[in-house]
Amino acid sequence: MGSPIKSSGLDVDLTSRIAFSTTVVGSPAAAAETIIGSVTLPSNFRSAEAVLIDGWAAFTVGTSGTAVRLRLRRTDVNGTTIADTGALTGGVAAAGLLAQDVAGADTTSVAVYVMTLTVTAGAAASTVSAVRMTAFTI
Repeated sequence: MGSPIKSSGLDVDLTSRIAFSTTVVGSPAAAAETIIGSVTLPSNFRSAEAVLIDGWAAFTVGTSGTAVRLRLRRTDVNGTTIADTGALTGGVAAAGLLAQDVAGADTTSVAVYVMTLTVTAGAAASTVSAVRMTAFTI
């Protein structure tokens, strides 16, 4: 059970329910699925119903890239997939700057969620320039 929502006459304090990060963790080398962002939940951040996870990234597609795929996963690159964009091909071209989002819900909260990026057929590294991840417990 998560921490109760606290309120006062001036505002509603949701800090015990929201975690976010804007740190770029890495960039994909060639066509490998790579963690590009992560959000760590505080130890008292547990959900009664679900954790809503939102991810966004801006990145430059590497040489020969033909599609991109963002995923939200539990814990690491091998963790359970929470959300998956599938292979997106619209506007994907080598050296093209793209921005994409992905969102999902997890009914079993864990301490860490990651966002991964795969560039299909990428023959060289892609560059992630910005990420945003938010987790909100309900």
